Amino acid sequence: MSNTNNIKRNALGRGLGALLKDADSVKSKNTTETTAAVASNLNEIPVEQIEVNSYQPRSHFNDEALKELSESIKIQGIIQPITVRQLAPNQYQLISGERRLRASKLAGLTNIPAYIRTANDQQMLEMALIENIQRENLNPIEIAISYQRMITECNLKQEELGDRVGKNRSTVTNYVRLLKLPPDIQVALRDNEISMGHARSIISLEKIEQQLYVLNKIKSEELSVRAVEELVRNLQNNKPASADTKGTPAKPAAAANAEISSLQNKLTSHFGTKIQVKSDKQFKGEIKIPFVSAEDLNRILEILNF
Repeated sequence: MSNTNNIKRNALGRGLGALLKDADSVKSKNTTETTAAVASNLNEIPVEQIEVNSYQPRSHFNDEALKELSESIKIQGIIQPITVRQLAPNQYQLISGERRLRASKLAGLTNIPAYIRTANDQQMLEMALIENIQRENLNPIEIAISYQRMITECNLKQEELGDRVGKNRSTVTNYVRLLKLPPDIQVALRDNEISMGHARSIISLEKIEQQLYVLNKIKSEELSVRAVEELVRNLQNNKPASADTKGTPAKPAAAANAEISSLQNKLTSHFGTKIQVKSDKQFKGEIKIPFVSAEDLNRILEILNF
């Protein structure tokens, strides 16, 4: 690989600041619209004139953490300005800093300090992804979705994407493969009910029924990644599991009601969150639909046509 490409990869690996700095150096050689340009000074922009970034990879925000940040902003103000691009007079779109923008609104701020840059859609997606990965811990599903969007929308190969985000190709591949998992397993991974190691073991199983079986075993028996790897190998070799993580003989699984299990899986896929369906022999029971934030609740209510 050429020295130029090495410099580019190293710069991107350092974060959003390096990305924007390198974009500025390119601008002196190429003044096309694909180049990011730095504004000359800091600006105070009305929060009502800023729309959220449609390329934001983070889809879930912790309400309690936002409240804490909001209280800090009330006392200390905005320590680090957000970054936006201008779409039209008095109209801006966020590039990075959505948590700060949301918290500022909660704190009652009418204006917020911001840097104004020019960026095309591809740069918007890249900047948002890199900024979030390096400043906040995105869950694996959010990272996987972001990688897939960059591959699809920016026409990047996995190796090129790895260069952009400072990761090797195998890491990118492992994340993108997560999107092949059933929705309820993706939800469990998103909600930290299982780890990336668990998911990588599960995905090696071809049958969805086996994948869901392993998921239920992880949650009911708190299986370690090593135990899951052994369980997966046994399933691939058509061998019964011999023991649980505590070394005791595994209990035979109770025969699940196929109709209830199928309904639960369909509801999970429909709502995009893990639905729990409980029923007795007389088909009396309950359906639980969890939500993680006010926005998530509104999303579910929209699906229910409330």
